[in-house]
Amino acid sequence: MQSLVIVAHGSHLNPGSSAPTYDHADTIRATGAFDEVKTGFWKEEPHFREVLRTVEGDEIYVVPLFISEGYFTEQVIPRELRLDGWDVSEWNSDGLSADQATLIAEDIDREVHYCGPVGTHRAMTDVIVRRAESVTGNSDVGEGFGLAVVGHGTERNENSAKAVQYHADRIAERDRFDEVKALYMDEDPEVDDLPEFFESDDVVLVPLFIADGYHTQEDIPEDVGLCEDHTEGYDVPTEVDGTRIWYAGAVGTEPLMADVILERAADAGADLGTALDDVRETTRVATGD
Repeated sequence: MQSLVIVAHGSHLNPGSSAPTYDHADTIRATGAFDEVKTGFWKEEPHFREVLRTVEGDEIYVVPLFISEGYFTEQVIPRELRLDGWDVSEWNSDGLSADQATLIAEDIDREVHYCGPVGTHRAMTDVIVRRAESVTGNSDVGEGFGLAVVGHGTERNENSAKAVQYHADRIAERDRFDEVKALYMDEDPEVDDLPEFFESDDVVLVPLFIADGYHTQEDIPEDVGLCEDHTEGYDVPTEVDGTRIWYAGAVGTEPLMADVILERAADAGADLGTALDDVRETTRVATGD
């Protein structure tokens, strides 16, 4: 019996924070690739500490719905899941290459395949591009457009910025967009000055966040100049200092994110059958392409 557990942050303050997790779980559940698909959260129920007790399978794949390798994926989640013998060296990662580690979960005395976060997986690059397609309504968007991949960034954890730069570089290598830049909220180059970094008249801004919340709904729109007060709303696109900015909202809300979760599980040995192809097809239909 093959089980998938998707773990995410959640929020006591923003009930919509968990919506993408539930949506992606539903998409994966519909493929039939797993006998059960469970969700667990840090700030909501079921909690990380309890979720494995609800799992019946003997092949368990845990995929963190987080952007970077850091405090939550390296410390909090393994601790709360009680993964015996866990050490970050199990991933042998440079901050971008976490794969999976197979350990015993002490609570249930069963093996768990603990995967790296979705945000550093190569498949996330395609989700960012799909997000640009979704917000512009153009499946061929690229020529004449710049693309800003925006992350939190923090000097306390260098891995926070690594994922943003990694995907920006991969997209730039495709020569699809005229310009591709990695920008940040809390370190240079800052998203506040977005028009200064682009020559393109049109720029798609994709925040590398799992869910829409305070940062994506309030901070970024106000900091970039899409609006003075987020409660007043803004148009898409909105012109700021001569640049038309197409604001996409959190990348984690894009339906194709389900593909990245599946890719993580597949890399850890899950038998997915046709699930990957099914998800790519159904999510493209869902976005109207």
